[in-house]
Amino acid sequence: MMIFFHELIHLIFHQYLCHVCIFRPYWRCYFPNTQAIIYVVDSSDTDRLVTAKEEFHAILEEDELKGAVVLVYANKQDLPGALDDAAITESLELHKIKSRQWAIFKTSAIKGEGLFEGLDWLSNTLKSGSS
Repeated sequence: MMIFFHELIHLIFHQYLCHVCIFRPYWRCYFPNTQAIIYVVDSSDTDRLVTAKEEFHAILEEDELKGAVVLVYANKQDLPGALDDAAITESLELHKIKSRQWAIFKTSAIKGEGLFEGLDWLSNTLKSGSS
């Protein structure tokens, strides 16, 4: 767990690894009072995008997360062959999300690119009460 402050909002991050199935039953412990989901996708790992999409949509179906806004980071944009945000949008079928606000940002965590732009969007969205 990591606690982070950005623009007067208090963020608590929990890392969930979709390929580590033994932790899945514990995910729900963190769902109550969740206002936002930050979903990070490895844009260079096209082999795991189907799994990433399935996990993503399963999370969105959770009752306790129904009102949460969604920020998707299309990460590892610095790597050759990384899919852009439009391709990730298509791969994750983000266009099917109708009942909540969402946004996608191209990022390179290693270079620090795109991260704060996404957090700014998230902060503004949460402050506006549009979730």
